[in-house]
Amino acid sequence: MAVSPDLDPYARWRHALAEVDRVFASPPGLDSPVDGCTYCTPESELRILGGDPADVSDDLLGHFMREVASHWDADQYVVLWRRLMPRALRCWGPEGHGTDPSAEIGHLGRDGAGFVDWPAPERAVVEEAFRALLAMALVDGRSPSDISDLLVGIAQATGELEPWLEHMAELSGSEADAGLVRLGLDWATELLWEEFRFTWWYDGDPQVIAAWLPIQRGRIAAFATRHPRCKTAADALIALDRLEAGDHSPWLYPYGMKELLRQAP
Repeated sequence: MAVSPDLDPYARWRHALAEVDRVFASPPGLDSPVDGCTYCTPESELRILGGDPADVSDDLLGHFMREVASHWDADQYVVLWRRLMPRALRCWGPEGHGTDPSAEIGHLGRDGAGFVDWPAPERAVVEEAFRALLAMALVDGRSPSDISDLLVGIAQATGELEPWLEHMAELSGSEADAGLVRLGLDWATELLWEEFRFTWWYDGDPQVIAAWLPIQRGRIAAFATRHPRCKTAADALIALDRLEAGDHSPWLYPYGMKELLRQAP
């Protein structure tokens, strides 16, 4: 499903949701009552989860998405996610609950709902929705940590990081440029401090980020030229130079500042 990267991210999101609704219009059925941890999920709620997805409340949906995969029957867990996917995506979008969705999206990974093995039409429309989510995150002024969390959740669900980095690099416009500059400074600084980690995604390799960042130098430099008073862009270039040179950070590690202040005369 080819969608222009120049399409407004919010229009892209609406288009993606429409496609998700179409593809998931006839969700797979369950051949037995939902089997889950009754200590965490009452029988009454298990029955609701096994019925019409429209009858699942937002609170119950959130509980299901947050609950670990081991608390559900493995075969049913996959089917439940497929049945609830249109609702789940809306929770992760602009109209959703506004909390960090990375752990919930991560439950789609191989150790959970096995998203990579879903039917191809379903994967295609969900992945396009993921692209729209990343596009909105990059342009709406969100913090780098929030963008990172979303990116890592999607990478964990799909089993790979590189296509999502490439997608963000393809996004155009001044808002996308600014988002990439903020992200570049944050990631380069954390790499220099040897603090870059993938939360919960234990298969992730930070060196993928370290290799991707220098490729974005030209775009960050162009932004810095257009905005000569932007300290974020100037610092991002400094951080990238140090990173490529294998040098140390030019900035003090923030978590040592309290100790330095205590030692000051």
